[in-house]
Amino acid sequence: MAKEEHLPLFETKKAQGRVLFRIFAASIFAGICLIWVYRVSHIPKAGEDGRFAWIGLLGAEIWFGFYWLLTQASRWNPVYRHTFKDRLSQRYENELPGVDIFVCTADASIEPPMMVMNTVLSVMAYEYPPEKLSVYLSDDGGSEITYYALMEAAEFAKHWIPYCKKYNVEPRSPAAYFVSKHGDDAVEDNHQAKDFVVIKIVIDGRDPINATDNEGCALPTLVYLAREKRPQYHHNFKAGAMNALIRVSSYISNGKLLLNVDCDMYSNNSLAIRDTLCFLMDEEKGHELAFVQFPQNFKNLTKNELYASLRVINEVEAHGVDGYGGPLYVGTGCFHRRDTLCGRKFSKDSKSDMKWDNRKREELGIHELEENTKGLASCTFEENTQWGKEMGLKYGCPVEDIITGLSIHCRGWKSVYCNPAREAFLGLAPATLPHILVQHKRWSEGNFHIFLSKYSPAWYAYGKIRLGHQLGYLRYSLWASNCLATLVYSTLPSLYLLRGTSLFPQMSSPWLIPFAYVIIGKYTWSFVEFLWCDGTILGWWNEQRIWLYQRTSSYLFAFIDTILFSIGYSNSAFVITAKVADEDVSKRYEKEIMEFGASSPMITILATFALLNLCCFAGFVLEEAIAGSKGIAKAYETMSLQVLLCGVLILINLPLYQGLYLRKDKGKMPSSVAYKSMVIAVFSCVCFKLSY
Repeated sequence: MAKEEHLPLFETKKAQGRVLFRIFAASIFAGICLIWVYRVSHIPKAGEDGRFAWIGLLGAEIWFGFYWLLTQASRWNPVYRHTFKDRLSQRYENELPGVDIFVCTADASIEPPMMVMNTVLSVMAYEYPPEKLSVYLSDDGGSEITYYALMEAAEFAKHWIPYCKKYNVEPRSPAAYFVSKHGDDAVEDNHQAKDFVVIKIVIDGRDPINATDNEGCALPTLVYLAREKRPQYHHNFKAGAMNALIRVSSYISNGKLLLNVDCDMYSNNSLAIRDTLCFLMDEEKGHELAFVQFPQNFKNLTKNELYASLRVINEVEAHGVDGYGGPLYVGTGCFHRRDTLCGRKFSKDSKSDMKWDNRKREELGIHELEENTKGLASCTFEENTQWGKEMGLKYGCPVEDIITGLSIHCRGWKSVYCNPAREAFLGLAPATLPHILVQHKRWSEGNFHIFLSKYSPAWYAYGKIRLGHQLGYLRYSLWASNCLATLVYSTLPSLYLLRGTSLFPQMSSPWLIPFAYVIIGKYTWSFVEFLWCDGTILGWWNEQRIWLYQRTSSYLFAFIDTILFSIGYSNSAFVITAKVADEDVSKRYEKEIMEFGASSPMITILATFALLNLCCFAGFVLEEAIAGSKGIAKAYETMSLQVLLCGVLILINLPLYQGLYLRKDKGKMPSSVAYKSMVIAVFSCVCFKLSY
């Protein structure tokens, strides 16, 4: 028994093959350096054609090399965690801490109440003592439909929770368990409580008589919150809702452990809380940990992940960052210590006690408790306080989660990444191209905003966290900056191909070797890595396509908007991604047919660049056909890499060409986009050709 008490609650294993990978990575970097040397030593003289493009490609290749180094930081030292939940139960079953769970929703029209209730029911049914479990629903839309749906969900919970525990049901979201669709369609709700606070304790877990299921067992506490929102006060979006929940919950249940999930991210693993406590209650290392982050997984991905996914981030990069001090806080599927989220600094001498607090709190009636907590959710409560600064989630950034996690790490805390075999949470990924582009615009814009702020990992984190950890944060902070180099590489080589100007080494030149090695090595590794993560061959190809689309549209607009915001010409906004799609869209998505939807600047840009490459390639082929065999031989010797690059860009854009001119369904490109992009692409090619 004495030996059992000293066994750890979790173990950490380092990835195998790290030495071989580091040798391979070093060889790739050597190839990148040789490419830089080639560019610098072969710059055309002033007045020669291609000088501008050559310098542009040099800048792009320097950036790609630098950013590649950042991505290697999250692959250099990966670790993998395994928990021992049986040991946790043997030692602390009667001392497990209280857990407060936050579910956030903001708009019933794009986040259907049925979907939200399935998430609420899934977290109410955790395999955990119900008297220590409290679930809070924050409804920033103040929707009457959402409120009444919660009342009905509370009644259904009396039957659903005992059923789940009796038959060991997984997952514990009713919709997921019965394999039905979430919510059918969005609802329209114009009745909203915006100018006052609504707090309703739907189930009072303290009441042993009324708070029971149909088998007489206790139910978790369930609370509805619609905080006060007025036009003259900034409500700070999701961060403001989370901070209100932290304050309200501290008065009602005051659980030592906090979990927040997005309203579409239901619990898929009823033991996730126990996995978390294996880390936080570990006798040797638990006191160092501030939060436990689970991966963001999605249940509605197609077989080949039409719009890509977070597969490589979840299975590779997050494990790599974990090896340096812990993963980033990504805003959902994360368990926090209450005190660290409220600003507590780490101290080696202090031990953070996560055990159940047996001290009795002041007993108040439900109505009195509701009235006393309303002030905590008013729009004036945070005035002249540290909320949003040193307490709770930080304000002033579209990705409040990343900046909050960074500040926690910089206060000396660590975090861990828990990726169990059974996914802890499953959500809904966007089912259209415009939605995925808007989502990545928000993510990249928020991260770039952090980079330009006082909380930039480049200087705010300097000396406070390990270098590898710092580089891991920078890798995401600089997402948006990739747009410029990608635009250069996806347009200039094609335009100069049309002119017949070579921008790469000839086939007989030894300088071709580093280019070939870096290209083949990098993409071979990427391909193998993706397959190792249980991806498919076509899934990897789709990943490359979305990589290009994000960097030439989402990241471009994010980069521009962030710069404009920094100089005071625009305001940041929080855009909620739609969680539902109509039946036609869903059918096309299941068939992996890309959905373009209505006209938008981002879709127009993608179409224009796709047609630009097609026009350049067609013009080049036409000229070489006219020139005959000698022209073709010369082109093979001098232009092979440019032809390859332009050809790959055309292949990767095939869905765009189909959407522009071949498809007849409602998901095709709008006619206005087809005409506009064609005119711009052809005009650009003609002007560039004639200017030679």
